[in-house]
Amino acid sequence: MVNLQYIKWFEEIDKNDIPIVGGKGANLGELTQRGLDVPPGFCVTAGGYIHFIKKANLNEKIKERINNLNIEDSIELQKASTEIQNLINTTEIPQELAEEIVLAYGKLNEKIGIENSEVAVRSSATAEDLPEASFAGQQDTYLHIKGANELLNHVRKCWASLWTSRAIYYREIQGFDHFEVSISVVIQKMINSEKSGVMFTANPINNNTEEIMINASWGLGEAVVSGAVTPDEYIVNKKNKEIIEKHIAEKTVMIVKKDTGVGTVEINVGDYIGHDKINKQCLSDEEIILLGDYGLKIEEMYGSHQDIEWGFDKETKELYILQSRPITTLKGGATVEKVHD
Repeated sequence: MVNLQYIKWFEEIDKNDIPIVGGKGANLGELTQRGLDVPPGFCVTAGGYIHFIKKANLNEKIKERINNLNIEDSIELQKASTEIQNLINTTEIPQELAEEIVLAYGKLNEKIGIENSEVAVRSSATAEDLPEASFAGQQDTYLHIKGANELLNHVRKCWASLWTSRAIYYREIQGFDHFEVSISVVIQKMINSEKSGVMFTANPINNNTEEIMINASWGLGEAVVSGAVTPDEYIVNKKNKEIIEKHIAEKTVMIVKKDTGVGTVEINVGDYIGHDKINKQCLSDEEIILLGDYGLKIEEMYGSHQDIEWGFDKETKELYILQSRPITTLKGGATVEKVHD
């Protein structure tokens, strides 16, 4: 494999590489190295973003808009954010960097045997998911992106997401230097999920570390993560691996791939997969138990309670782990006890 300066494959990175590939990238590398079912992919490193900014002399232009900014004035903050994001999105990616990204995309296509494959493009900030600075969700995710030009456009959009008004405000409040925080971009084979969601290996509602909570709904997981849908909720006892609670929700909307072009669309569950699915349990008991097993394995691997995004592929019905990060919301610094063999 050609040694690329700004590209790291998941197989080359692990949880110690947050400064290079951010929290999401480092976790996906770790999960891949540990043999979990993670869709294949690569990261455009934080060094790629820095190279882009330096080569285009954008630092000074950004500083002009950030210096003396009153972050409590929401209109002024939004204006600065929009100007910086426009600046990034309209600046050409240096040729040598663009070529590396396109070359890596070509290699990914070869690996999975599909020309112009669809990918998920996610930003991964280098300060992301540190417990004292929970950046998660402040950067952007783009799904069902296809073709080299669209990929380059969406990599740039991820870089721009480092400068949303929310991210600028957060860094100011937390005392982060805007120019010390960088961003990597994760590019990963798109899993077209039939059903998906999130799993917490400790119950974040009642802080019970003996329980796993699974939230699940139809379609892509963004509907659950964004709060667009009220998902089913299943509670699994860690010790005996039994399902102890089920709350079946009225799941009226789902997010799916667009019929034409790139990206996703929110649609009605009833129109797309049938009205009987709205109030139907979307995971079988076997799938709930399988997820619980994966959750225990990942928790043991990290030695901390995890917030895990997952999806069951529409075609293969296989379970894929899309992301895992420490739960940052548990009270009292609960520790992991080994409650399983």
